[in-house]
Amino acid sequence: MTRSRPRSLALIGLPLAALLAVSGCFSGTAASSEGSTTGDRIAVAHMQPPRSGLSPLSDDAFKLSRWSTSETLVTLNAAGDAEPGLATEWKRVNPRSWHFTLRDKVTFHNGQPLTSASVVNSLEHAIKAKPVPRILDGVDLTVAADGDHAVTMTTGAPDPLLPQRLSSPQLAIFDKSAYTTKGVNPVGTGTGPFKIVKVDGITGATLDRYDGYWGDKAKAAGIDVKYVPDGTARAAALRTGTANVVEAIPAGQAASVDQKLLTEVPMPRTNTLYLNTEKGPFKDPAVRAAAREAINPEAIVKSVYEGRADVASGLLGPALPYAADYRKDADYQKLLNARATPKKVNGVKITLGTFTDRAELPEVAVMIEQQLKAAGFIVKQDVREYQYIEADALAGKFDAFILSRATVLDSGDPVAYLASDFTCKGGFSISQLCAKQVDQAIDTASQTDAGKDRQHAIMLAEAQVLGTDAAIPLLHERVIQGETANVKDAARDPRERMLVTADTTLTGK
Repeated sequence: MTRSRPRSLALIGLPLAALLAVSGCFSGTAASSEGSTTGDRIAVAHMQPPRSGLSPLSDDAFKLSRWSTSETLVTLNAAGDAEPGLATEWKRVNPRSWHFTLRDKVTFHNGQPLTSASVVNSLEHAIKAKPVPRILDGVDLTVAADGDHAVTMTTGAPDPLLPQRLSSPQLAIFDKSAYTTKGVNPVGTGTGPFKIVKVDGITGATLDRYDGYWGDKAKAAGIDVKYVPDGTARAAALRTGTANVVEAIPAGQAASVDQKLLTEVPMPRTNTLYLNTEKGPFKDPAVRAAAREAINPEAIVKSVYEGRADVASGLLGPALPYAADYRKDADYQKLLNARATPKKVNGVKITLGTFTDRAELPEVAVMIEQQLKAAGFIVKQDVREYQYIEADALAGKFDAFILSRATVLDSGDPVAYLASDFTCKGGFSISQLCAKQVDQAIDTASQTDAGKDRQHAIMLAEAQVLGTDAAIPLLHERVIQGETANVKDAARDPRERMLVTADTTLTGK
């Protein structure tokens, strides 16, 4: 794809109104990159607005986690191992039951104490939620208080990764007052070092330091959040210093920003073309195979991402370093070799959907349309904001859908993602896939203890999914996070769970 002007000049054409809107997003003292002092407020520009009123039982939970206002019983270290959070220790009582000891002297932002009853209440709301948090897909979980400061959890089948599951931001613990007939309200009901004091719909949020926090107090006085879906505007917010921390600078805008302000990290996030296996042209495996043969991910990475992404060899990318070696396995290759033979297509009409919130995806859709047209497909695009298109995608209203998907979002382990996206009962099945061999492979992986055997089982499950051509992996993203020069200790988290922490602060110039 040829561009008419270099990326470094992209902001010159940004309308004055847009620039004024960006500069007006944040208070001048909070976001200034000039002469700020330790303890100032940190201005954050987020990519997407909340889709469910900041309910922790939705994907909005990850915003609450990135603001350090919500906390879970367990956290994950960089290697994906479980570490203490609101629970200080745990032990496996038997193959199906676990005992968790709660941290002492923890209070919610409204001053109420953390107790086993509040933990049971939060988890039971998650268990009963519709849709259930994807980390609990297929998990028959029950939880009971064991005195005031411990809980026992039992699963329907042995679950070696229950502690890791409990690290999901969707399983954060809130005071009982958060749970109302209208939903879950996180304002003043979390346990983290920052408390939410104001929510402004899909515009932004305000958080202050919580001085009653059980751990080290936050160094910053607070966080001022604005949602800036337009990628050019986010880059402008970083360039002008109107935001201190900027989420997801688009690859196409990165050249327009001082490179010293950018951090690039390979992510466990894959851009995938999901094909509808339940109805329409892609119900035929041979037509799906034709689409797979038509797609050229290398061209997409080179053109749209300007090389700032990794071409996908499978669903799992370089953020999981074991994945590449297992693809050389004979059993893995055997499953791939069993894929359907591509059918020659001529004039097959398909609908292709994606969303605007990730700035590159509309460009990816254009390139995929061109590639599919060259193979004989007739493509009609439907591109909207994610909040307006998600329901249609999950309902199977598209023949093909391009999604940027985190593959270890919830537990540090990709099994939950595989189960959610590709099993018969999966809660996020855009491909509408239901295949016995896929379900069996994912189930085997889920029951295997952590270690090399589990890794091998995970990769065989990936091969089973790829063998159906229900999903065509395109590329693995790298997160490009922007920080003004005076930001110190912002989290650079490939899992997108942490951003502003208790340690994050602004320094003098």
